[in-house]
Amino acid sequence: MKVGQLYRQRIADTVKDGVTKKSNTFLVSWCGVSSAKMGSLRKDLKRKKADVLISKTSVARIALKNSNYENLAKRLNGQTAFVLSDTDASEVSRILVKFAKDCEGFIVQGGLFNGDVISPEQVKTLSDLPPREVLLAKFIGTLQAPVTRFAGALNTKTRNFILILKQKSDSDATSKSS
Repeated sequence: MKVGQLYRQRIADTVKDGVTKKSNTFLVSWCGVSSAKMGSLRKDLKRKKADVLISKTSVARIALKNSNYENLAKRLNGQTAFVLSDTDASEVSRILVKFAKDCEGFIVQGGLFNGDVISPEQVKTLSDLPPREVLLAKFIGTLQAPVTRFAGALNTKTRNFILILKQKSDSDATSKSS
């Protein structure tokens, strides 16, 4: 095997492993984006524990077809990069969508979310969701609210009963002293 073939095979294996093993994969293409801007994007994504993998389109297409993601392979055009992550998909997609708004040649082509192919519109919708921690906090608050209301209702009834008893004892004490 020639060196070029080995190199392409290694890249294809890396793409296939990343797409199949990571829970979130976003496909982006860019044209005319400076390396400085791409470097800042990589840093922002690295902070969110996401990796950027750049591949030749033909090699990426083969790797996606071998991974049974032909739908995603059809979206490949131009310079292609994969953003691979196991962390919160909404945070990673938020970074990509914001970067796409700021840079004219940067386009989010779609991706994979927990193994399902998603469109660019779905990536945009995903970016509008709050972070996972906020959603969990809201969920816990929703679960906790009925218990809190029930405890408050019990507390109110107990307090009212104690006030009635106190008023009764005060009225008994005033009636005995007279």
